[in-house]
Amino acid sequence: MSHPDQENRLIEWFRRWRTPLRRFLASRSAVRPADFDDVAQEVFLRLLRYDAAQIVEHPQAYLFKMAANVAAEWSIRASNRQSHEPHWLASLASEDRPEETLDCEVAQLEIKRALNTLSPRERAILKLYFEEGLSQAEIAAKLGVSFRIVRRDFEKSYGKLRRELNDELTRALQYGRE
Repeated sequence: MSHPDQENRLIEWFRRWRTPLRRFLASRSAVRPADFDDVAQEVFLRLLRYDAAQIVEHPQAYLFKMAANVAAEWSIRASNRQSHEPHWLASLASEDRPEETLDCEVAQLEIKRALNTLSPRERAILKLYFEEGLSQAEIAAKLGVSFRIVRRDFEKSYGKLRRELNDELTRALQYGRE
């Protein structure tokens, strides 16, 4: 298999199994929730370095086993870290920005409100597209509707969201992530 084909396969695996992999890591309790994405990224980077990924018979099982090993490594490393001296902690400056946190929370509420203006099918289409990484054709097959309906609802829901969302609040959300 050529190098681009292997990368495309890994991209497909990442899209398909990223969320289940995060759930798997959450069930193991070996990794802090803040590190789930980092561990998942490490697993996929290791797969990228693996030259014979095409010979793996059960890629999802292999991926989860590798994730368990990486999580165990991270857990061991975390237990070997030295604790901080108390005088170092006193010199740390707080980087909390309550006004940005509030803006982010308001923006999240605004987005939830806007999403609730969509029909259940429109919300399902957006969720399948963005959270599960499915194509519009895959969404159509999964929901049992035509590709044309999915494409129409997808575009229609985007238009509704653009009209519903307040630009100032969504900018607050964007800045809150930086």
